[in-house]
Amino acid sequence: MGSAYAVLHLLAASIALANNFAFVPSFQFSKQAKYMVELDVQIPSAFDPFAEAKDSDAPGAKEYVHIRVQQRNGKKCLTTVQGLKQEYSYERILKDLKRVFCCNGNVVQDKELGKIIQLQGDQRKNVSQFLVQAGLVKKDHIKIHGF
Repeated sequence: MGSAYAVLHLLAASIALANNFAFVPSFQFSKQAKYMVELDVQIPSAFDPFAEAKDSDAPGAKEYVHIRVQQRNGKKCLTTVQGLKQEYSYERILKDLKRVFCCNGNVVQDKELGKIIQLQGDQRKNVSQFLVQAGLVKKDHIKIHGF
């Protein structure tokens, strides 16, 4: 490795002499590797799809129904529905959603967000249309998130 640097140094000096330039080495060779650029690398953290719903200061955050899709593994997706009114029977809504869309699902109780409906597959548009047709939510109160 050192001999390669010496050959490079001699080659640069001979080119400078042939062209009548004064050769002044502006760099020093060392055994340690020197890098031209220091990279500022940020390690990605886990994505939280409910992060914006947790902002209690957001205007109207409580009146919207958030429909999200989460990627599981491979081609598998999970659709979540969060923000429905507490007086609704989540189990009956889930039963109708499962029957209409031929998919499985469950209701999850979250400490901060309340009850969340989870469905298998990407059912965002179907759930949105279902909630509007059933009269549970107005169309302008639904926010669809995801890819």
